[in-house]
Parts: sequence; structure tokens; C-alpha cells
Amino acid sequence: MKSPKESIDTISFKNLRRLYLFALLTIAITVLLSQLLIQYNLNSQLSDSRIINISGKQRMLSQKLTKEVLILNFVTDTTKSKQEIIRINKTITLWKFNHYALENGNDSLGFPKEKSVALSKLFKVIKPNFDNILNATTLFLENKKVHAKERENQKLVQTILENEGIFLSKMNQIVGEYDKEALEKVTLQSKTEYAILLFTLLVLLLEFLFIFKPTNQKVEKLISKLLSSEKTALKLAYNTEIISEIKENSVKELKSLNYAMENTLLYCRVAPDGSLIHIGEKFSKLLQYNPFISDKTFSQVLTPIEKEQLVIDRIISEKQRSGWQGELNITNRNGESIWLDLSMVPVTIKKEESELLIICFDITERKKAEQEVERLNTENVTDKINQQKIISSKIVENQENEQNRIAREIHDGIGQMLTGLKFSLESINLDDKEKAAQKIEYLKKLSLDIIKGVRTATFNLMPPELSDHGIVSSIAKLAQELSKLTGKNILFYNKTNFDKRLDSLIEINIYRLTQEAINNALKYADSTHIIVQLSHSNSILSITIDDNGKGFDINGAEKKRNSESGMGLVFMKERIQYINGRVFINSIPGEGTRITFNIPI
Repeated sequence: MKSPKESIDTISFKNLRRLYLFALLTIAITVLLSQLLIQYNLNSQLSDSRIINISGKQRMLSQKLTKEVLILNFVTDTTKSKQEIIRINKTITLWKFNHYALENGNDSLGFPKEKSVALSKLFKVIKPNFDNILNATTLFLENKKVHAKERENQKLVQTILENEGIFLSKMNQIVGEYDKEALEKVTLQSKTEYAILLFTLLVLLLEFLFIFKPTNQKVEKLISKLLSSEKTALKLAYNTEIISEIKENSVKELKSLNYAMENTLLYCRVAPDGSLIHIGEKFSKLLQYNPFISDKTFSQVLTPIEKEQLVIDRIISEKQRSGWQGELNITNRNGESIWLDLSMVPVTIKKEESELLIICFDITERKKAEQEVERLNTENVTDKINQQKIISSKIVENQENEQNRIAREIHDGIGQMLTGLKFSLESINLDDKEKAAQKIEYLKKLSLDIIKGVRTATFNLMPPELSDHGIVSSIAKLAQELSKLTGKNILFYNKTNFDKRLDSLIEINIYRLTQEAINNALKYADSTHIIVQLSHSNSILSITIDDNGKGFDINGAEKKRNSESGMGLVFMKERIQYINGRVFINSIPGEGTRITFNIPI
């Protein structure tokens, strides 16, 4: 076994080795990164120098091209003219290739496709002059090949001369910009290398501060600890007597603690087979059990009722390893009901010997209070059930009324129009073309009315907009259709441009709530202007319905639970609660009403 001194030395040198390897690795990575960066910048500089050389060469080629065009313009000999044309074609081909390589990039030359904003702007500015020289030279050569259009050739030469000077000036700017950007790269590389050098020096400084210097300090501390350990050993011998006195005091404190547990806690110790090992004095008094009788099991001590004993034995048998916590209702020897909050904790005494520590709390009074509260809650639930019955009857009544209304719409409106359509079809006489045409026009109008009636009936049942396009489109369509049908000003605004889809159940409930609020404003408030506004945040979708109707007393309407207006508010609150939302109603008699629905999204 290693001594404490050897263990401390081993730990210290392990830490030193770990930190030293870390420092060397950091320096190696820094050097490697600096070399990679230098190689990358060298390659970039080679590319930059090649670009500057080619861009400078472009100026020479443009001058050469102009010179060769002027020479060709004055050559009259056919043989020399052909030679000059061949030479100009070579020059213009090289000039075009270099220009497009500079402007668009070229992989073979190593020219980048991406350029700075300044270079892109300069190439955009020089493009018209380049195109003018290229087009004029190409047309000039075609004319020279056929020895025609000498006047036009003079104009083309003039065009080349006019654009050549401008091209040279702008090309000088491009060369200057390339040179400027190359200088910036070199400057950046220099700064980067200085930064890497400073970082390397910093690592070396940190290595000295946090490795070698702390190691020296640790060695000094180890020596001082070894010297002090001798003094500590002597002091320990002296303290042994003091510890002995403390032990005696601890025994006395344990006795006091045991006495306190016996008289304040309801606890006992039970063997895994259910037999009682020890029971506290207070617990034995509560159960009216003589602790000197040791031939009963724990369940028999708790209660004389055999059914309750079986439950307790089953809990001990099943939960003796994992422990258990719960509430038990037992009957004592006087026939009184006692509630216990019981915790059973398995305790290991030796390797293969264990027992169960059981701690209880008498919660009989609390249970009586809970039963009283439950009785009061049951009374409240009865009242709510009665209220719910009223709501259910009103829902059924509204469903019957809605079904009757739909039946009347179909029978009185669509049904009669279909009957008229049938009779009109049967009465058409194709021999009388004039009357037949009139009847056909009438049938077209009647068909449109039937389609409109069917659309109105289906829209009231379930608008197709809701399933196809979502809540925003369906509310907008609802406002538009009701405005047409009633002649009232009903406007819809999507203030925050909400365009998300929600769960279909949430969307249909939002739609019905909005429809109910608008219908109430039309039916009961005599409103002429209704504004529906939709807005949202990250977590809330808000819909506000404002009307200029006659308003109403909110408190009075809520008290009239059996009236139509009172039940309307109840239905609205029930529906909004179903989708975890909230409704806010503000109304001023004679001025109007505002209803706001807030729904979590």
C-alpha cells in the first residue's frame, strides 16, 4: 500500500505531465495552423499576381488591337490585308479570353469567380466600352474581308479609337483595385502571423505560470506537510482522551434521543416475516397494546379486524424490499376508526439480516376534515349537474331549432325552386324557339338562385373555407356573406397577418364563437356596423367583435340563466373553456358591445 506522501507525489506529477502535454499540443497546433494559413495566403498571392499581370496585359492588348486596326485600315495590298486580319483575330481572341476570365473567373488560370463589390462595379462600368470595341472590330474585319463599306469602316475605326482611351482609363482603375486588394491581403496575413506569434508566446508564458511555477510551490507544500504530519500525530494521541469523553457524551445523547422518539414518534421495528421486534411507547398507547407481549405480529397489533390484518400482511410481504408509503384506515380495539400515514423503510442490519422501520402519523382529524370538504364539494357538484342539465336541454332545443330552420330553408326555398325548375323544363316547346329561348333564360336565372340557396344552406352548416383554407379565410368569408345577406356593414381585419392553420377542433370552435357573436349583434343589439379584428402573439390568438348596437347589462344577463340571452353567454363560455381559451365581454347600454376571445396557440 502506498504511503500518503507517495500518493500525493504521484498525483502532482500526473497533473504536471497532463498539463505539459496539453501545452506542447497547443503549440504544435498553433504552428501547424500558421503554416497552413501561410501556404493558403501564398497561393492566394500567386493568384493575385497572375490576375494583376493579366489585367495589365489587357491594357497592352487593347492598344495593340487599336494599332493593328489602324494599320489594316490603310493597307491596300490584298495579301498583307489577309495577314493583318489573321493577326487581329488572334489578338482579339486573346483579349476576349483574358477579359472574360477576369470578369467571370477561370479555373484553369486560378481566377476566382467571386469578386469584391468594387471590382464587380468596375467591370460593369467597363463592359459597354469593351462591347463597343469588340463589336466595332468584328464588323470592321467582316467588311475588310469582302472589301466593302469603306465609309462604315471609317466610322467603326472612329468608334474603336473613342472607346479605346476610355477602356484604358477604366482598366487602369481595375488594375489599381486588384493591387489594392492584394495589398490588403498581404497586410492581413502579416497581422495574422503576428497574432499567432503573440498567441504562441502567451502559451509559453502560461506554461511557465501554471505548470512549472505551481509545481515548485506544490513541492514546497508537500515538504511542509510532511513536517507538520509529525506534530499532527502527537496531537492525535493527546486528543484520544478527549474523543473518549465525547463518546460517553454521545451515548448519553443517544439515550435522550431514544427517549424522545419513544414518547413523540409513532414508530416500530418489524421483522420481514411481519413479527413485531419493538414498538414505541406513544405508538403502543395509541393502539392500546402492551409492549411486553411479544407473540403478536404487526398486523395483529394494529387492528383486531382480520380483513384489515390481511391487507397489512400483504403490504409487508410485497414491499419489504422496496419500501412503501401510503395511508391506512384501521379499527382499534374500541371499534374506533383511525387513519395512519404509514412509511415502511427497509433497513440492513448485517450482510444477510434486515428489518423494517415503520414510522406513522395520526391523520384521523385531517381525514375527518377532508370528508367534510368532500361533502360540501358534493353539494356544489349537484348544483353544477343541475345547471348542466339546463345547458344540455337548451343545446338540444337549439339543435332542433337549427334543424327545423334548415328544413324550412330547403323546403320553402330550394324545394320550391326545384319544383319550378321541373315544371319549366317540362313546359318547354322546342318548336316555338322564341318562347323556348325565354324559358331557357328564366331557367338559367332559376338555376343560379338554386345554387345560391344551396351554398347559403351549406355555408351555415359548415363553410368549405374552414376546412380548405383555415380560420382567417373562413371568418373573412363569414363577414362578407353576412354583410351581403343582411345589408349591414360587417368588416374583417387581420391586423397581424396571421396565416397559420390550427387544429380542426379549435378552428371550428373559434368559427362558431365568432358566428355566435356576430349573430347576437345582428339579432339582439340592432347593430348597423360590426368590426371583427384578428391579431396574435407568440402564444395567443385574439379575436375582437365590436358593434354599435344598443348594448346590455352583463350582470343582469348572467343572472338570467334560463333566458335566451343568459344561456347564450353560458354556451359561449362553455365553448371557449373547451378549447382552453378565455372570453371578455364589455358592454355599455346605448353605446355598443365588445367581445374578445383569447385562444392559446
